[in-house]
Parts: sequence; structure tokens; C-alpha cells
Amino acid sequence: MKLVPRNPAEGIYPATEDYVHAMEMRDAERMLFVSGTVGLAPQGRPGATLAEQLDLIWANLRTILAAADMTVDNIVRLTSYLRDASYAEANAAARVEALGGHVVPTTAIVAGTLVSDWLVEIESIAAG
Repeated sequence: MKLVPRNPAEGIYPATEDYVHAMEMRDAERMLFVSGTVGLAPQGRPGATLAEQLDLIWANLRTILAAADMTVDNIVRLTSYLRDASYAEANAAARVEALGGHVVPTTAIVAGTLVSDWLVEIESIAAG
């Protein structure tokens, strides 16, 4: 599989270092659509803080990806659902750290989560 970032230089606002406007995917043999993943520990309890929940979300995503013989490098799209807009900076920092330089198209939406203890939910698409 080959990923080709698409960031037009003219006629649109510039992308940031941790974001691309679009990602072209070539020669992918399979795709994995990951449900919204929340910051729950294996016992089903949410992390007590935003930082803990973000750590759990990325650990959970890595576990799901590994079950499909994939890693975060296979992620081609992310959508974050934030309970509060003030979580945006921490969410972005956690994403940048978790992806380790791999940039993908992302969207963050402020929305109510189904359970008030869930502060962030992230859904993703991966390909390989």
C-alpha cells in the first residue's frame, strides 16, 4: 500500500505539520473500520482524567489494530469526538505522539458522548 498526501499549495488554507487535507491510498488490499474507541480500561472503567483516557484510547486502538495485523502506521483517517472544546489541544498532542510522525486527515467534533464519563471518543479507518 502506498499513501500519497494531498496538500494543495494554492487556493486553500495551508495544512499544519500534524495534518493533511487528504490522503490518497494506492494498492490497499484491505481496510479496517474501527468503531468509536473510548478511554476504558480492560475492566470497563474509564480513565479518571483526560490524559488517562487519551492514553487508554490509543492503547485500545493499538490492540484493535494488532488484531488485524496492523499498526498506527496503517491509519488513514481519524475522527475525534470531544465532550468539551477545551480538550482539543490535549487530543491533538496525544494523536501526534501516538502516530509518531505519521500524518492523516483528521477531524475533531465537539459532541455529547453516550456516557458522561467518556471525555473523548476516536474512530478511525486503517488500510493495508
